[in-house]
Amino acid sequence: MFIDTHLHFSNDDNIDLILKKCLTNNVSHLIISGCDKEGIISACEIIKNYPNIFATIGFHPSEANNIQDEDLKWLEQLIIDNKKIVGLGEIGLDYYYGKENKHQQIELFEKQLILAQKLNMPVVIHTRDAFQDTYDLLKKYHLTGIIHCFNGSIEVANLYIKLGYSLGIGGVITFKNSNLKDVISQIDLHNLVLETDSPYLSPEPYRGQVNSPSNIPIIANKVAETKKITIEEVEKITSDNAREIFDLDI
Repeated sequence: MFIDTHLHFSNDDNIDLILKKCLTNNVSHLIISGCDKEGIISACEIIKNYPNIFATIGFHPSEANNIQDEDLKWLEQLIIDNKKIVGLGEIGLDYYYGKENKHQQIELFEKQLILAQKLNMPVVIHTRDAFQDTYDLLKKYHLTGIIHCFNGSIEVANLYIKLGYSLGIGGVITFKNSNLKDVISQIDLHNLVLETDSPYLSPEPYRGQVNSPSNIPIIANKVAETKKITIEEVEKITSDNAREIFDLDI
């Protein structure tokens, strides 16, 4: 069975229907991400009601101007109180729209890395147009986790892997204009996990439509094709990787 290691639900989603389609497509477990206050509250509510859904929670870099120390204390207590919260994220840096609040982003990111280290939790890293600052901060802390939605070069991939991180591979690998296939062909499968980032980044042939965790096999099939192995091998090893990273007893 496949594990989707990163997706987002909204309050409007028909989760029962989505899960039914997931099981039809051999996707057994989901890890949802809550990355702002509203999303974190929603994620905590969802995982109460669905035994095969877990969560990572943390403050996305887009929240950097809004988060106070009391919010981080709240986040810490939520993690301590709920065994189904299995990681801290997505957290990180995003300079895509500019660097006006770079200092605030770095400060929030570092505080959450320190929290992850304190709680011995894996982290899920969001990094966009911010590789060097992200890498320099990750080097300071002895953590493990996932580089979410990885889409970098083989050189960047190897630097993250050397630090102990796995790469989250999503729908981008199916895009005709993506170089990710060339990178993945050179990386050991034991360093990869699968994710959809639903409802975003739908794989081909559904690009531009609302994504679903039931699309994980499409991503897996492209990984298998790229690496010239069976989809069953991709299924087993990436699921084992996810279990190990998040300490899932499933």
